Amino acid sequence: MRGGFSGLVTSAAMVLVLAGCQMDPMATGAAQPVTAAAMNDPSHYGPVADNGFNVPAVPVDRVPPEYQRQLVNYETDQPVGTIIIDPSTKHLYLITQKGRALRYGIAVGRSGFGWSGTANIVSRTTWPRWIPPYEMIDRKPELEKFRDVGQPGGLTNPLGARALYLETNGVDYGYRIHGTPEWESIGHNASSGCIRMLNQDVMDLYNRVPDGTFVVVLTDDGQFPTRLTVPKVPAPKKPEPPEIPMPPAIEPGYSGPV
Repeated sequence: MRGGFSGLVTSAAMVLVLAGCQMDPMATGAAQPVTAAAMNDPSHYGPVADNGFNVPAVPVDRVPPEYQRQLVNYETDQPVGTIIIDPSTKHLYLITQKGRALRYGIAVGRSGFGWSGTANIVSRTTWPRWIPPYEMIDRKPELEKFRDVGQPGGLTNPLGARALYLETNGVDYGYRIHGTPEWESIGHNASSGCIRMLNQDVMDLYNRVPDGTFVVVLTDDGQFPTRLTVPKVPAPKKPEPPEIPMPPAIEPGYSGPV
């Protein structure tokens, strides 16, 4: 990785509507200190009982080895505890010591939804509630039942078992690092801008990083970002004017009230 962060400039003001990963106001939690541990072990993807939910095992024979959690060599000038996300390789790195990182496979934004820049984790939660933005409900009317109230946390919730909420310079652009019930999406451009992880992996990361953790999302070509680059927000649809009924025709010679 080359370069350093020289400044942060926003290129959009309301990206929240794109990400589709809005924040549950009940998000809370404290983390354990970051530690390095040997994680090159497929058994970490077995079934997990967690807070009343039984997370199913991940079929590791169908997940490419490069997207399974493992310690790797990784050179960076960023300090221990930093998260570096490389959309080009579909990897998230947690720096554990100089020259070493814990690497996780991820899914990133599909075409038109990718972003790069820096952020901080401002809060984390277990089994988060998912609140779809109105624009997504417009595209998927079956989500109407979750308007404003959101979908409760659970095994079919798109945010999975954990969510880490990101802000840049105090602004929430709607981006999250979160789990997913769609394990097959890992390694692909599949999301609306959020960073997806296997549920077992996001549970592991949740326990390793505290609020305030610095997050770097590299550019599409793997370079250190020099500014925040986010998708352009589509112009809101203009409401169609209501139809005005025509007054009834007045017969010739009528002199009553109209």
